[in-house]
Amino acid sequence: MSAKDEAIRLFGTAAPPAPFRILRAGLLEARLEAGNLRYIRYDGHEVLRAVSYIVRDRDWGTLTPVIADLQVEEDGDSFRVVYRGSCNSGDACLTYHVGIEGWADGRLSFSVEATADLDFETNRCGFSVLHPIDGVAGAPVAVEHCDGSVEKTHFPDLIEPWQPFKSIRALTHSPAPHLSATCRMEGDVFEMEDQRNWSDASYKTYVRPLELPWPYSMPAGEANRQAVEVNIVANREETGARARSLQSDTSVHVELGGVLDTRFPRIGLVVAPDEIPAALRYAKRLGEIAPQAILCHFDPAAGHGESALAGFAALQRAFPARYELEYVVACAGELDAEFEILAGQLRSTGFEPASIAVCPSVDRQSTPPGSEWPDCPPLEAIYAAARRAFPHMPLGGGMFSYFTELNRKRPPVELLDFVTHATNPNVHAADDESVMETLETLPHITRSTRAIIGRDRTYRLGPCTIGMRQNPYGSRTFDNPHGERVCMANDDPRQRGRFAAAWTVGYAARIAPAGIERWVPAAFTGPRGVLNEADGSLLPVGEAIASLAGFAHARLIECRASDDRRLAAIAVATKNGPAVLATNLTDRKLKVEFNRPIELEAFQTRRI
Repeated sequence: MSAKDEAIRLFGTAAPPAPFRILRAGLLEARLEAGNLRYIRYDGHEVLRAVSYIVRDRDWGTLTPVIADLQVEEDGDSFRVVYRGSCNSGDACLTYHVGIEGWADGRLSFSVEATADLDFETNRCGFSVLHPIDGVAGAPVAVEHCDGSVEKTHFPDLIEPWQPFKSIRALTHSPAPHLSATCRMEGDVFEMEDQRNWSDASYKTYVRPLELPWPYSMPAGEANRQAVEVNIVANREETGARARSLQSDTSVHVELGGVLDTRFPRIGLVVAPDEIPAALRYAKRLGEIAPQAILCHFDPAAGHGESALAGFAALQRAFPARYELEYVVACAGELDAEFEILAGQLRSTGFEPASIAVCPSVDRQSTPPGSEWPDCPPLEAIYAAARRAFPHMPLGGGMFSYFTELNRKRPPVELLDFVTHATNPNVHAADDESVMETLETLPHITRSTRAIIGRDRTYRLGPCTIGMRQNPYGSRTFDNPHGERVCMANDDPRQRGRFAAAWTVGYAARIAPAGIERWVPAAFTGPRGVLNEADGSLLPVGEAIASLAGFAHARLIECRASDDRRLAAIAVATKNGPAVLATNLTDRKLKVEFNRPIELEAFQTRRI
């Protein structure tokens, strides 16, 4: 198999990932990638996930800079990087000069001077600093504010909807028991957001408070200077042993324990009105996957009408299952009248959903901290109108977008039979590693959701796909005609490769203990689907989901991998003993050992 064919098999695209270079100065290490720094480590311990200089457009899309005059110098005890970057917004061009330096004593500096030739429109221009969540969530941190005061506090444990810290000048935490790291940010006012809201595995400290207007203009000819300085202090007597011993271990051990009371969720697939013809054409494939639920998306404001409901009814006849209606409430007039129209359409088409979830149309767009909430009837009124129209049907609410929006606008859950939200892994970064890292965040999201809705409320999750079906943070999702790794793209090529199969199994392993009643990991057809629509065959992700559907309702077996960043595994009880679905999340072969005999299905991918 050629390298191109292998890349397509794994990632659905031959487009290569971004190249990078490892910079080292003694025990200090960082990865230089696209002009920014990732995985800043000292003595093998991750100190920061990234330090990046980022320019965003008015839709929060990240502008890709052109890098010129790159020079890298290393001598073992230090490294130095300089380059010139430029990016365009409309007719204006922003040019910035970068200097990066690192020293063996644990110091790191990243400075930028930027100047625009014309007034430059942007939603954000400046540094973004990412702290990882593993070992950091809930841990102590000292926050130095811009007025010089120091607040000794903790990183958030549960995911906070608003900024946990504002007016930040420096942050000091302990990446390991023998390390202390101070990250100082100069040149503007910084604040932090909890990026676990978007399933990013990080806390992000960024420039320019969200309460200030955006987009804004950077004046032509006016230099903007910013800098990030990191200082790591180590207890030399304890340096090194733990990090190096973990890195040298190439095997993963899976420990299976006892049978739990928690059951694996029902598996669903989502179908939108424009996907109905393909869904009907390949309805027999649904029998191979055997999902327990079909989630039907219906939005009158998007032009969906009675013909769409008739299409859902036809699919229901072709593949009997539990059909769920996801209804976007226009809230354009009297609520009772709107729901009565829907009820009449259901009667006339013969579509019989087993439940209905409702969400106001305006709530699918994010309302960032400091912004004015859009006009919307109270959720209590919307839920009451839905109850009057469908008194015998289970009613759900929450968000059809992401946990972020659910966290910011928490519904009156006592009025609902179930609560739902979705996730998407490529809001802020679309490279392979960042997408896989979002799996780390899922237990934080499900735990935080349970804190909002309670332990006893039915919890439904999804759709959860790599491609983005709707963009709450801008006016549109992004087209991806060349099959690249693109943030907020509606069509991600990895959906067609083994990458999506591994990511989906990894997702299942991370959410399984949360007691989720129904999970939708994909669409049936379309760019976020499980079929190769040229011939109707199952994609690797479809094969993985078929296996997951076979686990539905089964009681979980306690299953712990010694390194869940490299291996994801789920175990359920069957009449023949433990059944395990496992996936390799890395680009290396793994030696996997189980503590007892199992029935094993495996999916494998690469992460570059």
